[in-house]
Amino acid sequence: MGNGMNKVLPGLYVGNFRDSKDPEQLKYHKITHILSIHDNARKLPCNRDKEYLCIIASDSPGQNLTQYFPICNDFIHTARLNGGAVLIHCLAGMSRSVTVAVVYVMCVTSLSWRDALKAVRGARNVANPNVGFLKQLQDYEHERLVDERRRLREKYHNLSLMEDDEDMAKQLLASYYHSMSQGEMCEGNCPPGVTCPRGLCHPARRIGLFRRNSRESSGSRPGSRPGSRPGSRSSSPVRRPSSPTPAAMAPPPPSHSSARRSPSPSPLTTPSSPSRRPSPTPPSPLVRRSPKSMRR
Repeated sequence: MGNGMNKVLPGLYVGNFRDSKDPEQLKYHKITHILSIHDNARKLPCNRDKEYLCIIASDSPGQNLTQYFPICNDFIHTARLNGGAVLIHCLAGMSRSVTVAVVYVMCVTSLSWRDALKAVRGARNVANPNVGFLKQLQDYEHERLVDERRRLREKYHNLSLMEDDEDMAKQLLASYYHSMSQGEMCEGNCPPGVTCPRGLCHPARRIGLFRRNSRESSGSRPGSRPGSRPGSRSSSPVRRPSSPTPAAMAPPPPSHSSARRSPSPSPLTTPSSPSRRPSPTPPSPLVRRSPKSMRR
């Protein structure tokens, strides 16, 4: 997402995977270093002249990005101090790359994690870390930010970037608030029923999608109620037809009605008189039966 890579600080850009292999953008912004962080991060053959830092990480709230913050800060800071330009990218350029950029802005300026995120959004309006990364940013500020700032100052004695970084971060923060006043920006938590100016906050749509997926997954499980969606399995197991036995393959015996019924004569053959069983002679009404014979 986004219309190309966006400048966050002098020599620091955030973009998506497509931007990382766009030769025109890379040449225009003089990109010399690429920080790739996504599920299949690797150095692209088209960027053989670029220095890479590849981090395998998923865009899930449970993914631990805090462990990679120091090495990312060193990679970005070293490149910038040597006159290079760094592109941080993930797949969409919204969550993982933005989180790494926010941490670096926090460490080289005096901004808190909230203001640093707003500054990055002032440069890239699609910036939207997931809820797990937001919690990691908050915890990092409270637990490790002071130590990381001290570590960078002690390791890199060159402070030539500090003043420019502070000024540009404040300019991006002002741009963010200006966009908020114009209704072109949000804080990433638009309530249901309100149109998000960035087109990213749709909690009602996400909830509906979650419920729909839940119904579909429950309908495909055994034991679902009848009347569910078409294609759902019933609770009764499916029985396969067994192979017929020789006794079952034999033709059924003729019934009594068919045995008594005489075949119709063929028009080409001479009908013969069928043999009939003599019918029993009915008893005479004048003969009186004894009680013993009547019991039989």
